[in-house]
Amino acid sequence: MRRLRLRRDGDENKINLTPMLDVVFIMLIFFIVTATFVKEIGLDVNQPEDDKPKTIDPDKKSIVVRITSRDRIIIAQRDVDIRAVRANIERMHAENPEAPVIIQPHPDSKTDTMIQIMDSARQAGVYNVSLAAGS
Repeated sequence: MRRLRLRRDGDENKINLTPMLDVVFIMLIFFIVTATFVKEIGLDVNQPEDDKPKTIDPDKKSIVVRITSRDRIIIAQRDVDIRAVRANIERMHAENPEAPVIIQPHPDSKTDTMIQIMDSARQAGVYNVSLAAGS
C-alpha cells in the first residue's frame, strides 16, 4: 500500500509554459533576422539635380500667335492674314532663333485655322510649336 500516495490537486493541474515561451522567442528571433534581409521590390527614382525652376532669358521671347473667336490671327498685337503667317514667323524666328511658336486658339475658333498656322510655322523652319489655352 505504500505505492498509493495521496496526490495533491495543485501539483497535477499546473502547466509548464517554459518550453512554449522558448519556442515563441526562437520564432521571434527567426522572423526578425529573416525580415531584415528581404529586399523590397520597387523602382529607383532619379530625382532632378536642380530643383530650382530654370530662369527664362528675357531676350528669348516666344512667338505667340493668337486666334480669336472669329478666326482672326494676331501676331505681336497686329492682325495678320493667314497667307502672311509664314512670313511673319520667319521674320520673328530670324530675329530670335531660339524662340518657340506658341499658338493660343480661342475655344470657338476653327481647328482648320490652327492647323494652317502649325503648318506655316513648320514651313518657316520652326519645329518647336506648342499649343496654349486660349481665352
